[in-house]
Amino acid sequence: MITDSDPDERPDTPFADLDAYLELPRLAGLRLAPDGGRLVVGAATLNDARTRHVSAVWEIDPTGTRQARRLTRSMRGESPVGFTAAGELLFLSTRPAPDADEPAAEAALWLQPHDGDAHVVAAPPGGVRDLVATASGTVLFGSSVMPSAADLIEDERIRTVREDAAVSAILHEEFPIRHWDHHLGPDRTRLIVADARESHTADDGSWPLRDLTGHVGRALSEDAQWDVTPDGRTVVTAWAVAEPRASQRHTLVAIDVDTGERRTLVDDADHEYEAPLISPDGTTVAVLVRRRATPEQPYDYAYGVLPVAGGDLRLLGADWDRWPRSARWTPDGAALIVVADDDGRAPLWRLDVATGTPARLTADGAYTDIQVSPDGQWVYALRSTVDSPPTVVRVPLSGGRPAEPLPGPAEALNRPAPLPGTLTEVVTTAADGTRLRAWLSLPAGASEAAPAPLLLWIHGGPVLSSNAWSWRWNPWIAVARGYAVLQPDPALSTGYGRDFIRRGWREWGDAPYTDLMAVTDAVVRRSDVDADRTAAMGGSFGGYLANWVAGHTNRFAAIVTHASDWKLADANEVGDLAHEFLREMTPETAEANSPHRFVDAITTPMLVIHGDKDYRVAVGESLRLFRDLLVRSTSGDTPNPHKFLYFPDENHWILTPNHTKAWYATVFAFLDQHVRGREWVRPTLLG
Repeated sequence: MITDSDPDERPDTPFADLDAYLELPRLAGLRLAPDGGRLVVGAATLNDARTRHVSAVWEIDPTGTRQARRLTRSMRGESPVGFTAAGELLFLSTRPAPDADEPAAEAALWLQPHDGDAHVVAAPPGGVRDLVATASGTVLFGSSVMPSAADLIEDERIRTVREDAAVSAILHEEFPIRHWDHHLGPDRTRLIVADARESHTADDGSWPLRDLTGHVGRALSEDAQWDVTPDGRTVVTAWAVAEPRASQRHTLVAIDVDTGERRTLVDDADHEYEAPLISPDGTTVAVLVRRRATPEQPYDYAYGVLPVAGGDLRLLGADWDRWPRSARWTPDGAALIVVADDDGRAPLWRLDVATGTPARLTADGAYTDIQVSPDGQWVYALRSTVDSPPTVVRVPLSGGRPAEPLPGPAEALNRPAPLPGTLTEVVTTAADGTRLRAWLSLPAGASEAAPAPLLLWIHGGPVLSSNAWSWRWNPWIAVARGYAVLQPDPALSTGYGRDFIRRGWREWGDAPYTDLMAVTDAVVRRSDVDADRTAAMGGSFGGYLANWVAGHTNRFAAIVTHASDWKLADANEVGDLAHEFLREMTPETAEANSPHRFVDAITTPMLVIHGDKDYRVAVGESLRLFRDLLVRSTSGDTPNPHKFLYFPDENHWILTPNHTKAWYATVFAFLDQHVRGREWVRPTLLG
């Protein structure tokens, strides 16, 4: 248990017990069959050893009448990726094939027929990613292939040679070389075409595979997405091309599936093109257009449409002061259903293709994994809020009614998640008159007679919003321990318009910091919050701001900084997307906004946290930060107030269940010591 008071004083909630919290099912990967009759989702739960989360495929009744039912079971887990034209389930898994003794090194593609056992239909050595299946029987996916391999058979031979020789070295010829938590190369993504027609299936049930692109280096980057026309004849994909100074940009290309011939649809040095989506009639492609950032101007997003055959790009809703994403076409091709952050929410919108006019479909919540029914009546999605985990819902495409929850895995498993407190919204004004808002989670029983200590919880990004549920940094675990949690959206946050982002552009230490202080000032004036017991914590960009806060105020009793930038100019140079970071900040602005310059002003105890496999913010940032703190804080017999929690096997996020427990246990032991005046107790999992 992580509670430290009488259990009768706490609600019956899994957030008061990390073991119970880790058992809650986590949903991802909603998929709808072509005829709209089947809806599936992946649900991750703890394995028997409680060492990792394992996903299984669950079927959801699209009408909301029947209870959800589990479709797959294995120790390795399965993730749904789609359906065949006939409505048969496709999923990824590393579980052993029926004729194999050992699990696969990379996820294979499995097919679950309407009748009979699941079997492998594609198992390229480099795995399967971002599958698209068409009504014509063509299936397209990405797979990593060795650069000198002419085909998938030779790819397997080359991998065997490297493995037998115990060689892990990678020869790089271009940038980038890492992404988030893994190294790029020597294998790189190629597009693979599978013929899923029954007449072409092999005796063992597998599909014939064909390499469509051959070795194209980094062109099909880690972030590249693609789509296929319904007739299976044309692929449209984002395509990375090299630029000077170790940079790159994403163009948009079309590839003939029969010949592999490639033609450029749009290429503009001032824009990037992402996530193409082909219309139901196969004639038009919608693409997310990102205007590239400069030191003077933030990047910007809008959807554009253009003919698959080639032609001019037309932006939709270019004057709409929100950033759309995650588009899906309506069946008639008249609109895109998109998500766009808005005032602490991430609702669904209908974006008219003819006029570019947005119309809001939902009032509250944050939506992901959009699926539109083929009859045009419903949008299915995963919906969450800050105070409710993702659940499967359906929303009338015509609007006018709230999202309708559909029975899901949590109900079938009887895993309710009652909260240990309540959520409220805070609105105040910045020094320049700008409206600011935040979410405030309060523990049960917080009152004027028993005010709660406050945690300022700073989001990452920086261009993001605190508007959805988080499994990685969950505020309700803190609330269950008696803390109030404040989650503001300071300058640079999305959902408040372009000018709100400009307020903090390249001036990270200015408006984002003063906005945080303004919202904190407003909240500590509440009678149910204890103004004398406060702490600040943040991860990624939120960790950067936590470091900045530490050097600019001593109002907090403790600060937790996770995966954070410290010496900003250096961090910008060595991150996995250095070319993106350097496009925003000049060396001069990076130096001016660097927290390390203010280390001599830090008097607040700091808990520094980092994973060694974090390639977005290299671990060297925290190593330097911790040493800088120690050099200035340790003198003779004076105890050092700072601590460094280091994870050799984790990345930008702490994902392993027992490491998650160690993370929370350390954070709250540190906060309880400095905020509540309790004795420091080393967490058991840390020896």
